[in-house]
Amino acid sequence: MNTIQDNLEQDAQESADSMNTLSSLTETAVKKGYTENMTVKGGKLHAPSANNYYRPQDVKIDNFYRFEGASDPGDNAILYCLQTNDGTKGMLIDSYGHDADAAISEFIKKVEEIHKTEAEG
Repeated sequence: MNTIQDNLEQDAQESADSMNTLSSLTETAVKKGYTENMTVKGGKLHAPSANNYYRPQDVKIDNFYRFEGASDPGDNAILYCLQTNDGTKGMLIDSYGHDADAAISEFIKKVEEIHKTEAEG
């Protein structure tokens, strides 16, 4: 099984060459049902609309996209399209590198089911 780090490294050049933007892919994700704006609180994924919390083993990453700022490393971001064990679908956005949110990074490292498909937009 690939780790998220392995997948991110494999995806780096693909994303750098991609014309897709964070905003266009979030719009596409919403159209595919990823409507929840998720956060990580207390080591759990939080879906605010129903105020539900999920452990890493209750979550799968259906897809993720990495974005690199052309001139500003502060623009580096990752969009995760997530689905929970009760069918809730949403997105989680994080910076990466030294600006990454430690809570999100730790949560994502614990998610065991990770999928990656080609960029779309």
